[in-house]
Amino acid sequence: MTEPDTARTRRDTARSRRDTVESLGELATLARILPRLPDGASTLVGPGDDAAVVAAPDGRFVVTTDLMVHGPDFRLAWSTPHDLGWKAAASNLSDVAAMGAEPTALVVALAVPGDTEVGFLEAFADGLREGCEAMAPGCGVVGGDMSVSPTATIAITAFGDLGGRAPVRRDGARAGDVVAVSGALGRSGRGLDLLFALGVDHAGAPDAALAAELRARDSDVGWHLAPTPPIADGVLAALGGATSMLDLSDGLALDAGRVARASGVVVDLHAGALGPDPRAALAGGEDHSLLATFPAGATLPGGFRAIGVVAAADGGPARVTLDGRELVDATGWDPYARWSGAAG
Repeated sequence: MTEPDTARTRRDTARSRRDTVESLGELATLARILPRLPDGASTLVGPGDDAAVVAAPDGRFVVTTDLMVHGPDFRLAWSTPHDLGWKAAASNLSDVAAMGAEPTALVVALAVPGDTEVGFLEAFADGLREGCEAMAPGCGVVGGDMSVSPTATIAITAFGDLGGRAPVRRDGARAGDVVAVSGALGRSGRGLDLLFALGVDHAGAPDAALAAELRARDSDVGWHLAPTPPIADGVLAALGGATSMLDLSDGLALDAGRVARASGVVVDLHAGALGPDPRAALAGGEDHSLLATFPAGATLPGGFRAIGVVAAADGGPARVTLDGRELVDATGWDPYARWSGAAG
């Protein structure tokens, strides 16, 4: 008796989901992944050769890299593979945007255990593609590498086009400038705290079902797992005359301190502009929002909103203050501080 087409399809789909990178091998695995990745508008030679070729119209390009390791940087008990692809895109795209550049290309390297199901990598690729489409249309994945490791590791290098503009660096803030932010403040950190509040400590086992339930109830958990920073506002900030800018990956207090030290100024933040929980806004990392300074009187572009002012250091140390008072206990995201070897 001939097997019905629907039954054969279900059987083949189930077998496909059980395929692992070890059972298929690198070539067959890549053949499943590559068609899911986005093509870039600036890509001249994409995946499949020894190296990619990406157009750099103004003769320069912005480049950054980021590493995500299972344990200190993400937990598989909390994050879906789609989440991981999306978040890997977001964290790199925001670094490019923080230079005032438009993201053009990503190179992705993965090291995963041999028993990782290929369906996991397909969902990761879907997250990458959909993240790029949502946050940086035209940015493509142009190549990468795969290897085997007992610990899942994601490494991404991102490239961007300055469009003939000067890069917006951290060292350009001047006294009198307005301090502004585009994007969330403290949402990712609050979401992570809620995940840990499930009763999971560094030695415990995360509860995926409970985490999924919390994610459905609280949008901050979803923001931590798959943030959507305002990537397009990086170019708008550059066009709007931003004097300095950076990506808020480690928290407002720590990252504002980097601007203060690079520029030799005091960054004075206004507590009333930081939302209902200023401490969470100051300490929470991984929002990947954009912090920038603009000349006094400038029209703030895009989604930027004022949260403080820049003052002269007057011979004192470069620092961050909150309503004029120095932040002496500034904290933020630190993978070494929140991880003691456990993974979930």
